[in-house]
Amino acid sequence: MAFHAYILRCNDGSFYAGHTEDLEGRIAQHDQGLIGGYTAIRRPVTLVWTENFGTRDEALTAERRIKGWSRAKKQALIDGDWERLKLLARNRQG
Repeated sequence: MAFHAYILRCNDGSFYAGHTEDLEGRIAQHDQGLIGGYTAIRRPVTLVWTENFGTRDEALTAERRIKGWSRAKKQALIDGDWERLKLLARNRQG
């Protein structure tokens, strides 16, 4: 069974990171407002990034890591801009 970490772009332009074992179903739940909280009042949502993991723990670790990132770093991940992602990671450490 595959697990997924994902990023949604909300209607207000903000990002939401999560993880699930049923990506299609979870996105539908977010989009229908069935999951209370952050995305419920920021619909509709659009899936902008996802990655598959072998275990739930790995997907959850990725979600937690991404949630701590700046908006710019999340956007670099979404864009697949690895050089910018590395630069942003270095700037945060320094």
